[in-house]
Amino acid sequence: MKAPKGKHLFGLVTVGSKGQIVIPKKARDLFGIEPGDSLVLVGDEKEGLAIITNERVSRMLQNILKEDADDDSDPND
Repeated sequence: MKAPKGKHLFGLVTVGSKGQIVIPKKARDLFGIEPGDSLVLVGDEKEGLAIITNERVSRMLQNILKEDADDDSDPND
C-alpha cells in the first residue's frame, strides 16, 4: 500500500536505555534536520507523540499571535 502524497512512514525506531531515538536519515534529509537543531516533542494521551522543528512551532505561534492581534484591532481607529 502506497502512502498518500506528502505522507511518509520512515520505519521503526527503538528507544535506547537513555530514552533516545535516532531519527532516520531519510526523515532528517526531507525535513532539513541537522545535528544541534532544536525539536519540540508534543503529545496527546490518546493519539501519541509528534516531533516538530522549533522553527515550525515558532512560525505557528507567530501566525496565531498575528491573527489574535488582527482580531483585537478596531477598524474605527
